[in-house]
Amino acid sequence: MEPLTDKQIRASFVNCSKGEAARLKLPADFGDLPWADLDFLGWRDPGAPLRAYLVVPSATPGGDPVGVALRVPERSRTSAVKSSLCRICLTAHASSGVTLFAAPRAGAAGRDGNTVGLYICADLACPLYVRGRRQPALRTRAAEESLGAEERLDRMRANLLAFVENVRLPFAA
Repeated sequence: MEPLTDKQIRASFVNCSKGEAARLKLPADFGDLPWADLDFLGWRDPGAPLRAYLVVPSATPGGDPVGVALRVPERSRTSAVKSSLCRICLTAHASSGVTLFAAPRAGAAGRDGNTVGLYICADLACPLYVRGRRQPALRTRAAEESLGAEERLDRMRANLLAFVENVRLPFAA
């Protein structure tokens, strides 16, 4: 992913107001992000842990990035024995390593309360898991995949773009 500026990130959001985008807090390590290892920028708001954000590069060369504001439901009980699967990168985690993120739909549908939800890595570090730069905390051994790293990255990008496009839809598909 090409490095983005503060201004590009704030201008990218499709499902929140310009005022909300202007007030959001960028990641604490924004100046030190490993942009070369990121396929999207994802972070939890350090001051409001129930808020999170995703910024995806444009699917077309030279296009603008697309940002999505997310909400996390109040904590529920999780089991340390069970595992969960991120629907973006398909990484298996202990069940606390995957969280339901809900995004208001863009436009009038979102203002009317329509949302799209997806179970995603709680730390939004999917690109790092796919590249093997971070390991999930699992009590059991994860199954080996037959896909290569580039194929897993392509699958992750496709899953992420499908989610973002679903948020952008004016109505449920």
